Amino acid sequence: MPLRYFTDTGIEIPAVTTAQMIEVDRVAIEETGPNLLQMMENAGRNLAQQAIVSLGETWREANIVVLAGTGGNGGGGICGARHLANRGAQVCLCLVSPDRLGTAARWQRHIFQATPGRETDIRSLFNSNEPVDIIIDALIGYGLGKAPRGNALRLIQWANGAGAPILALDIPSGINATTGETPGEHIKARWTLTLALPKTGLLPEHTGDLILADIGIPPGVYTWETLKLLYTPPFGNRFLVPLTITSV
Repeated sequence: MPLRYFTDTGIEIPAVTTAQMIEVDRVAIEETGPNLLQMMENAGRNLAQQAIVSLGETWREANIVVLAGTGGNGGGGICGARHLANRGAQVCLCLVSPDRLGTAARWQRHIFQATPGRETDIRSLFNSNEPVDIIIDALIGYGLGKAPRGNALRLIQWANGAGAPILALDIPSGINATTGETPGEHIKARWTLTLALPKTGLLPEHTGDLILADIGIPPGVYTWETLKLLYTPPFGNRFLVPLTITSV
């Protein structure tokens, strides 16, 4: 059943498939701007802000674990970890495959290494007895092609069993961004911070609280000839707005 996505001020936001979101990114990067690193920076800063909001007044004392993949979603997660560490938060970053990071994610890791934040490997994370107050899922994003496997699967299973609430970036890892199907294990999110536009696969049973983040894409991208989306700028004086989901 088709779903509709509304802000807390009643503005309807068009939901997009994976293919449409790929085209949104292409138009922004190749035609209008902002470029990939600008959008990633905005995503990471908003992710850090949402983590602080989700944790409440004790955010500085909380133990935050960020799980990051190798692509754009992982780069946004690493950027978010940096912004949190810059503010004195207790951040531990775990990369799914440190030796396979894409160019943008590798650059974000380089910047993160100049912060007080810590990086750990998967084995050390699994063997740690430190309490965890929130987990940030930046493993896969909207590019899921098949069931998670390898280190991504192991980290999804660890996150779901850790007993801490999970904040997912863009879409909970393991969920098909177009259909909402779960071909294997998937993140069980308490919050989902979706970027630019909601994805058609963001089903209410999977997202937890759904928040829309502004990553700086101008309205002209959404009305581009290859997209022609009916888009009303929803943010006003905010960069994060809550969304509600209703059935058509």
